[in-house]
Amino acid sequence: MPERILIVGGAGFIGSCLAIGLKKLHPEWQIICLDNLRRRGSELNLPRLKSCGIQFVYGDIRTAADLDPVALNADCIIDCAAEPSVLAGFSSPQYVLQTNLLGTVNVLELARQTGASLLFLSTSRVYPIASVKSVKLLELPNRFAIAPEQTLPGISELGISEDFPLKGHRSLYGATKLASELLIEEYREAYNVPAIINRCGLITGAWQMGKVDQGVCGLWVAAHYFQKSLNYIGFGGSGKQVRDLLHVEDLLRLVNYQLEHFAEFDGEVFNVGGGLSNSLSLVETTDLCQKITNKSISINPVLEERAGDIPIFITDSSRVMEKTGWRPVIGPEAALQDIYDWIAANEVVLSSIL
Repeated sequence: MPERILIVGGAGFIGSCLAIGLKKLHPEWQIICLDNLRRRGSELNLPRLKSCGIQFVYGDIRTAADLDPVALNADCIIDCAAEPSVLAGFSSPQYVLQTNLLGTVNVLELARQTGASLLFLSTSRVYPIASVKSVKLLELPNRFAIAPEQTLPGISELGISEDFPLKGHRSLYGATKLASELLIEEYREAYNVPAIINRCGLITGAWQMGKVDQGVCGLWVAAHYFQKSLNYIGFGGSGKQVRDLLHVEDLLRLVNYQLEHFAEFDGEVFNVGGGLSNSLSLVETTDLCQKITNKSISINPVLEERAGDIPIFITDSSRVMEKTGWRPVIGPEAALQDIYDWIAANEVVLSSIL
């Protein structure tokens, strides 16, 4: 069992929620969160961390000197630090490469020097865009669905599994995360760095500062709450594109189990998502937001797709569920309600951010 945990990206949405959740589950653990506070709104998490007795260190994983092995000596490092936007790779490639790839190298060096294990949050975006777009679909009244018969391996009506082909381009964001996975495996072999990789899909919940290119559930609820317009982008402007969502509290339960049984899962790569039963199209998300907020907003169809857009991604998490017994328990409506309640309780401070 780890007693001292370092979470890089620890003031972000996922990092802060994991830190606070783990501290509540294990009050005796010492948890340190390191973050560069680049994402607007991350500064709001600092009082939350402090109130739980979690130490915050300002630092940037792009800078090796910020990862001091003496000050940041931990039993386990949880890597939540990333530039998570696919679109950022088309506009700010240097930042994406330096954060998501050079940052991983620096974190791995810290793990090597301190003897820490590494729990790495990767992404479903490691799967190639062209292959995902080639999945055979059905068009239903309010959503796209995966057709029963497919030609590619690793795809079924349950979604995309770890056996889905990895050949092809996947965006700079996806490429940096896949390259990071490869580096992690090399450090496991060469330097005995224990590691678990979770390829996460769409994670959501309160405290996510949703934007157009990342955090769509938070964006959608906030737009309804604050009466701002939205767009259905691409795919005929239909809003039928689908993602499965996983509440961050469900992710916390899995991460906690993995930390408690780390040796059992050392070297594993898991797809981690909400799955088919927790999937929503944008149209369905709109319907839920209208129900929860009692408000309707203007949503404009935009026919043109953005670079990197895909019509559907549903995570097949069968492998991690079979190996751990974990499964998501918070459904889409409860997840969106959680976001709404958070915004309502913090309306003044969030109105200028969301």
